[in-house]
Amino acid sequence: MTTRVTAVLSGAGQRGFYNYGPYALQYPEELRFVAVAEPNPARRARFAAAHNIPPERQFASWEDLVGQGRIADTFFNTTQDQTHYHSTLAALAAGYDVLLEKPMANRLAENVALVQAAERSGRLLQVCHVLRYTPFFSTLHQVLASGRLGDIITVEHRENVAFWHMAHSYVRGHWRNVATASPMILAKCCHDLDILFWNLGRKVNRLHSFGSLIHFRPKNAPPGATARCTDGCPAGDQCPFDARRLYLDTGRTGWPVSVISEDLSLEARRHSLATGPFGRCVYFCDNDVVDHQTVNMEFEGGTTAVLFMHGHSHEESRTMRYDGTRATLRGKFTYAGGRIEVHDHLTGRREELVIPPAESGHGGGDFGVVRSFLGAVRGEMPPLTSAREALESHLLAFAAEEARVNGAVVTMSDFRRRAEAGAPVPVDHARRSP
Repeated sequence: MTTRVTAVLSGAGQRGFYNYGPYALQYPEELRFVAVAEPNPARRARFAAAHNIPPERQFASWEDLVGQGRIADTFFNTTQDQTHYHSTLAALAAGYDVLLEKPMANRLAENVALVQAAERSGRLLQVCHVLRYTPFFSTLHQVLASGRLGDIITVEHRENVAFWHMAHSYVRGHWRNVATASPMILAKCCHDLDILFWNLGRKVNRLHSFGSLIHFRPKNAPPGATARCTDGCPAGDQCPFDARRLYLDTGRTGWPVSVISEDLSLEARRHSLATGPFGRCVYFCDNDVVDHQTVNMEFEGGTTAVLFMHGHSHEESRTMRYDGTRATLRGKFTYAGGRIEVHDHLTGRREELVIPPAESGHGGGDFGVVRSFLGAVRGEMPPLTSAREALESHLLAFAAEEARVNGAVVTMSDFRRRAEAGAPVPVDHARRSP
């Protein structure tokens, strides 16, 4: 019989309530949340009601929660990125095994410190690299591991961020500014860098990167554009980024509309757009993260890979191509499904692979990572990705940002040594944008 794991949750927003919390409702014999910490009273009450958490176990901050001592087996940390470092350190010190939303932290030294702290404490720290747990990427990984493609020579991996997602998260939203959040290559693509590291099974020797913020700038605003989309902007009918088109559609009730207001009535939505960050014109925000970036990597053994990230796609998807000595694999992943095909060099045959259905968000990765974490906590299996392994993707992201900003090729062995020692990484911020 499966032993039920108890958990506390810090951060009852999108990821906590919608992505990971439902696992306990669908599989109550495996997981039970016994406490919640969330500064937003409505979100705190909503999560508590869904999981039958009594008032005395509802807290306004992670500090208040951790101050109770260890009151459960595990700590689910789905707070905002800038809170990850201190809250996770405190949870580890309190004796919790921790499931931590990605990225681990916004700053390089903090990521390394978290892994070092977990290793010193002997506690489990697992990062929510959910793509590893999707049926799509599990199938792709199995093909590569089987040797069917032969030796992998080169890889192309594209993170195609839809234009509306770019505007929501990286122009108007939480991840728009490097000073208050993190570089976009970390916030959005530590998933993708982790997948490349996992699939190729080797570390990167060297990398360089190019990218900038081209479009979402005041100089590109249409004539007469207003500071807010709700201010009677004359360009609204022809602007694909008009906030009213996305957020005032009453047929939309999930993400991203659920981010702008707890009350999803039309009146509340309009008020949010008129007063909050999501109603701002995309050309007049305080954003400075890139809207496109490439990372060119040379792996151990000579395999090369290029990661493309951009925020101007017609659809949200990841597309990829792996060219080996015996076959080529091409794939497309969306949260609604995916396709993988293998073209055999010898026979010329093309085979489309069967991908098992997903049972949760992020293509099945949300429930997959929770299930893996619980299995590791119960001692049934090692985690699919350890904190040390998860750190590699974060190091690659920070190295890519250093390479992009400084116009340099980064040698990863040197970068890892500097990061582990806590040495400052030199960055000429004056060169961040053209």
